[in-house]
This record gives sequence, structure tokens and C-alpha cells, in this order.
Amino acid sequence: MAGNHEKRMLSSLTNALRILRSYSLDKPSQGITELAASLKLGKSTVHRLVSTLSHEGFLVKDAETQKYRLGFSVLALSGVVTSTLDVYHESSPVVRKLVDTVGETAHIGILEGSDVIYIMKIECNHHVRFLTHVGRRNPLYCTSSGKVLLAHKELPFIQKVIENGLVKHTANTITDPALLLQHLQKVKKDGCATSYEELLEGVHSIAAPIRDYTGQVVAAITLVGPKQRMTRSKIPFLIKKVKEAGQEISEKLGYYKRQ
Repeated sequence: MAGNHEKRMLSSLTNALRILRSYSLDKPSQGITELAASLKLGKSTVHRLVSTLSHEGFLVKDAETQKYRLGFSVLALSGVVTSTLDVYHESSPVVRKLVDTVGETAHIGILEGSDVIYIMKIECNHHVRFLTHVGRRNPLYCTSSGKVLLAHKELPFIQKVIENGLVKHTANTITDPALLLQHLQKVKKDGCATSYEELLEGVHSIAAPIRDYTGQVVAAITLVGPKQRMTRSKIPFLIKKVKEAGQEISEKLGYYKRQ
């Protein structure tokens, strides 16, 4: 009996976390029916879990729309995470300097499951801005930051990403497994990755690895901008600046590059 009770408790906890993880800037508020459908859970189950999460301040109900959004308890936890994340703190001034130098938006991304998730974004002053935000997830195989992170993983992990499917987002997306593996080898050798309209048409990006004191790649720093500004003639200069920024952050994290 005790074992069954523990299993039910674990299942409830898992589903509650799934509810919280379903929120993003793209889906800031959701109703019971919407949550039940997207998570494939019964409405009664969702209602019970949402009520508990609301009571604890993790969700807040909008009286007008009857939908739920994330509450301040989530904000409090996110502050704890970012305050203890070394890469976040050490990256901030370097990313700001990079944005000011090259005039394009920059991100810091880390590996989360089979996606790259952005933990920092500093925007440039240009009017053209992109629908990226802190907490957004993007595929590994067609973003420059994702390719940097993927290139430094073991082959079984890369193969798993390939097996999950290489969706063709644009005409430039690499969907052939053999070509992707070859491309990732080049990324690892060059110490940087580029994405020329591989995820979004009209958008170019460049990324370089960030290493910790053990030499492991723990994050990627990325520049992103419209192809009209990030032209092929500017790419060598931008690659140099991104790689320098990645190296500077790595050194702040204790990484020493042996000559």
C-alpha cells in the first residue's frame, strides 16, 4: 500500500512539474482544457494540480480570462538559479562588451535535454529584433549555439539527436545525418559554428564555446542578426570577436588554454 501511495505522489509531482515547464513567453497563460490537451492528462487531474500550484504561489489565475500564468514563487526560484550560475555572472560584462563592439544581439545558451536554452540575452540598439528570449528553447542541429554544444558531446548523444529527427526548418537546414556529423567535426575543429538561415530565413548567427576549469564545454556565446547586416564579408571579423568573448568567459571560469 505504501509503495502505491509513493508512486501516486511521484506521478503527481512529475505532472505538476510538466505543467510548470509548459509555460513560456510564447505561451504565458493557459487554461485547464488547454493544459489537459497539450499534456495529455485528464481535466480533473490538471484542475487538482493547478489548484495546488496556485495555493503555493507557482500559478496565478486571471479572474477575467480564467486562465493561469506563472506566479511569483517561480520568479523567486529563478533568482536563486541565476545568482548561483557562475557562467551567468561571468558572462554578463563580456556579452555587453561584445554587443557594444559589433552592434548585434548576443545570447548565452546551455544544453538542456536535446535543446539549447538561452539563459542570457543582451539586445543591440538596432530596430530589427528577434523573437528570442531567456528561457526559449531551440534545436541543437540548426542553431550556431546548438551546434557548438552538440559538436562537443559524445557520439551516442549526437546519434540520439539525429534519431529524434532532423526537421527541415528552411532550405538551408542540414537534415542529412552524414552531412551533419561531418559539419559537427568541422565546428569542433574550428572552435566556432555558423548558422546561415538554418532555423529562420533571413537570420545569421555565429557561436563559440565557453569552457569551465576542467575544459568541458558548458555553454555557448552567440551573435545573431539579419543577413543584411551580418554579411559574408563581415563574418571573419565577427567570428574573431565571438571566439575572443568565449575565451574570455572561459578564463573567468578558470579555464587555461595550453599552447
